[in-house]
Amino acid sequence: MQTLLTTKQLHLSLKRLAYQLLENQENLEHIVFVGLQPRGIQISQRIMEEAALLVSRDKLQYGILDITFYRDDHRDALHIPRETLLNFSIEDKKIILIDDVLYTGRTIRAALDALQDFGRPSKVELCVLVNRRFSRELPIQPDYFGIAIDTLPNQKVKVEWDREEVVIY
Repeated sequence: MQTLLTTKQLHLSLKRLAYQLLENQENLEHIVFVGLQPRGIQISQRIMEEAALLVSRDKLQYGILDITFYRDDHRDALHIPRETLLNFSIEDKKIILIDDVLYTGRTIRAALDALQDFGRPSKVELCVLVNRRFSRELPIQPDYFGIAIDTLPNQKVKVEWDREEVVIY
């Protein structure tokens, strides 16, 4: 196991992502931040907490999206859905998907499919904490990321919330 981001680095990365997400938006009224179930929830909630220190929380539209039934890599497994919470229209809004680690791109493809059931956004951007470059199976790249790394296919990258670190196994 190797530490990629220490606790301090993790906190700084989340703060920096919050700043980047806000500085690139002209009007937050047309922006929706969406955390992806399950592992993107912690990251997205932390980023939203940091963003709320910079702008009023009522200006931030935040939702949670479950992609369980849109995944293509768990065909034989029992699907147990998680919570989806999108209490607002995403029609013609700019959606910023937030997840922990971008690896093959299949999770994001599933999220794009799931979003279509809620409307047609004007634009979709992607924010991830860890960008595992050179591992993509689909042409998906993040617009915002905390750290970019090169890994071997057999390695695992995980955000350890109990220790508040990002590690590679």
